[in-house]
Amino acid sequence: MSQPSRKQVKRVAQRGRYDQETIHAILDASWIAHVSFADTEGQPFVIPMLYAREGDCLYLHGSIASRLLNAVSSGIDTCLCVTLVDGLVLARSHFHHSMNYRSVVAFGKAVTVVDPDEKAAIFVRFVDALIPGRAGESRAADRNELNATTLLRFSIDEASAKIRSGDPKDDPADRALPIWSGVVPIFQRFGEPITAGDASPGVEVPASVRHLCA
Repeated sequence: MSQPSRKQVKRVAQRGRYDQETIHAILDASWIAHVSFADTEGQPFVIPMLYAREGDCLYLHGSIASRLLNAVSSGIDTCLCVTLVDGLVLARSHFHHSMNYRSVVAFGKAVTVVDPDEKAAIFVRFVDALIPGRAGESRAADRNELNATTLLRFSIDEASAKIRSGDPKDDPADRALPIWSGVVPIFQRFGEPITAGDASPGVEVPASVRHLCA
């Protein structure tokens, strides 16, 4: 008998989404993935990391001394998760309090990117994933920086999204209770840019930052 797919959403299965468009949209709306792996002794770890997406691949980077990157680059099965919280769901009962969210769980394996030109190009992608246009306003990575960094290409073999939206799911018997219920939306916004203390005098806030904070 074949094994069930790892990506299948089992708990509240109707919230599961498997289409590429939804999965990519959630991945592109965030910057941090929680990456899980088990070391050679079977000890599990979960570590948050910046990532950038290109097609069905996610790129992860860090120090050449990183235990996670060294372990994952050996070709072991890896799982990562991205979550966006959209609102507090406040019900009439304690039991039905919840959150509105969008999440992706992805399974796959990673390989090390060794070509320096490819690494440099992906670093451009990383910076522009944080702020579009920023890479062109800043210095590219030099050879020493490239050599000091491990870059992994994580290929998504399977993935699923899970989304909760809408009102609280109060029990019918509770709907007459004089208790406020509803959703408190959560928004992420950018604040006023703060110039670095050692910034060169007279350098204006660049276009990418102005656009981001407009």
